[in-house]
Amino acid sequence: MAALTPTAPISLANEKNPWLAAAARFDEAAMRLNLDDGMQKVLRTPAREICVNIPVQLDDGRLEVFTGYRVQHSIARGPAKGGIRFAPDVTLDEVRALASWMTWKCAVVNIPFGGAKGGVVCDPHVLSDAELEKLTRRYTAEIFDFIGPERDVPAPDVNTNEKVMAWMMDTYSMHARHTVTAIVTGKPMCLGGSRGRPEATGRGCMMVTLKALEKFGLQPANARVVIQGFGNVGGMAATLMAARGFKIVSIVEYDGAVYNPNGLDIAALQRHRLETGSITGFSEAEDMDRNEAMFLPCDVLLPAATENVVTSQNAARLRCKILCEGANGPTTPLADVILEDNKVFVIPDILANAGGVTVSYFEWVQDRQGFFWNEQLVNDRLEEIMVESFDAIVAYADKHGVNNRIAAYMVALDRVAAAIKLRGIYA
Repeated sequence: MAALTPTAPISLANEKNPWLAAAARFDEAAMRLNLDDGMQKVLRTPAREICVNIPVQLDDGRLEVFTGYRVQHSIARGPAKGGIRFAPDVTLDEVRALASWMTWKCAVVNIPFGGAKGGVVCDPHVLSDAELEKLTRRYTAEIFDFIGPERDVPAPDVNTNEKVMAWMMDTYSMHARHTVTAIVTGKPMCLGGSRGRPEATGRGCMMVTLKALEKFGLQPANARVVIQGFGNVGGMAATLMAARGFKIVSIVEYDGAVYNPNGLDIAALQRHRLETGSITGFSEAEDMDRNEAMFLPCDVLLPAATENVVTSQNAARLRCKILCEGANGPTTPLADVILEDNKVFVIPDILANAGGVTVSYFEWVQDRQGFFWNEQLVNDRLEEIMVESFDAIVAYADKHGVNNRIAAYMVALDRVAAAIKLRGIYA
């Protein structure tokens, strides 16, 4: 097991290690806040790490054992909160980093959650629905004692969705012997899900991008946007931004990219992908090399897929004014230095994509109240929180002479540290 306190400096060899990346940002923010060594240790160290082995009988009768993780980074400000991903490349370091980012993300938007993350090492694309259900239910049963509406509230993440959340909710409820809708968020509407939740992360990205455009004196109609990723976050951001008047000039996906300098018809592109299985070959755009589309001249670049897409090897080639991080950890610490030198305005992930966890918080509140809001109220409250948080981070950055990412970390660390100090250390 890797050390809980990362000490290796960031280098080309370990640049893409998410745990070290999280630690590097933490270290700088903690130093600037003059946090003492003891508080740094408390804030850095996950509260609990759970590793489970999950036996599943596959459809052909074979038994397979999968490894699952749940890391609860902090519960100082409230129950832990964070998604669960199913992927073959899930590692404990990755889950640790994502859990810590959730802590800081919830603190940045000032909602009463701590941070957690979960993952199961598997390839969901080769598993049947029946196998995925067995895997989900056994994983939920294995971590049952550590989750709950007052303890830790999971949500969807990479390769999981509302169906997986429904299985989790049902499994937890069967063990609890009563229906517990608030155990997960991102559920189907008929099981206690919230209006506006599917659009929330993409909508939040649009909201903070609009605020950033104001700083550059740009209107949406004059803003050229490149979006990397066309899944839930990128696809929803593209749809909402196009409806708001943004000019989406390129979409970049794992199998290619499309480009139209006059702006893509996002609805037509989505229909094309549904019909063909790919965004490429779209009649209203030209195909591009996916590795080159990221470097098109644009006003806004919105990476909305995976980690580590902006690195020291390509950051200098970006030709955007604004980098809005829809994905978690899309930019490495070494790339941050280059972006700052090149005067790129970065909206860091722990702010930019916090719309999802914010509306997850609304869902949790509604489940616990047993009273549900209309979509306009959800969106209005989301905008209030995202705009207020953006203004607070940018003002903090200006006041303290730091970039937006370090400002966001400083605000988050300060809020979590204040909660710990007020609570004291139980002994």
